[in-house]
Amino acid sequence: MTRAAVVDIGSNSTRLFVADIEDQRLTRELARISTVTRLGAGVDKDGRLREDAMQRVFDTLAEYTEKIDHHGADRRLAVLTSAVRDSANGEQFAATVKARFGLEPHILHGDDEARLTFLGATSERDPQDRTPTLVFDIGGGSTEMVIGSGHAVSFHVSTQAGVVRQTERHLHHDPPTQAELRELSEDVATILADAVPAAERRRVEKAIAVAGTATSLAAIAQDLDPYDPAKVHGYELSIGRSAQIAQRLARLSLAERKRVKGLHPDRAATIIAGVLIFTEVARLFDLKEIEISEHDILRGAALALAG
Repeated sequence: MTRAAVVDIGSNSTRLFVADIEDQRLTRELARISTVTRLGAGVDKDGRLREDAMQRVFDTLAEYTEKIDHHGADRRLAVLTSAVRDSANGEQFAATVKARFGLEPHILHGDDEARLTFLGATSERDPQDRTPTLVFDIGGGSTEMVIGSGHAVSFHVSTQAGVVRQTERHLHHDPPTQAELRELSEDVATILADAVPAAERRRVEKAIAVAGTATSLAAIAQDLDPYDPAKVHGYELSIGRSAQIAQRLARLSLAERKRVKGLHPDRAATIIAGVLIFTEVARLFDLKEIEISEHDILRGAALALAG
């Protein structure tokens, strides 16, 4: 048995996952924590990780290290995605993560990120199920779209349509104007359409959405307070319901969004971009409903890199 600690250092949040793995199966989950750190703030404009953003991550990793030590993890690793790979000082940042916190860094590129995301989302599904399935992850700096069947990936793409990136590009008023919302949606629609060939879009029969935007939408749809992973995992979110949520959130100020049931206050600044990206993915693939999953790249990394 291996006890693995995986830290996902993303553009919008830093997350910890600790689990026991045996015979390439995840047998017990011991910890799952998420902290909004916004590492990707300013990367789209400046091409570098900012000092204040890196410090937010370092402060969070100091807290996570105590929990990793408490659980006695055998393998300790970090996966680093869009903000790190897109920044000029990303490799230096990864080296600091290793030196200061003892986490083995993996700067993931497109193929690896797609494979681990799909593995995490489908790890408990029948590998013989050949239904063409889309798994997508709306992150801070990018949105990953992966298509496959069973546990095998047949197509993947990483697009620069992330919640931090799109918020910084388009949403400058509080609450945002209709023109800003329209420009954001049009920008995202173009990015996604350019990235996915029509033949791949037509092939998809089912979709699974993972990570913070998707799980937040499922929690908002159910008015969950406090957040309940058991009610979020496997929730089927209709596109009509997500459109209603988008309209509601877009009318609220940031202060008002922070009080919305089911939404963590730290995600209030970027949730409008998130739900608009979610909507555009649904439109691109002509989806009527999307399954929300708690199983994502953290689980995939634990199985593939530490198992």
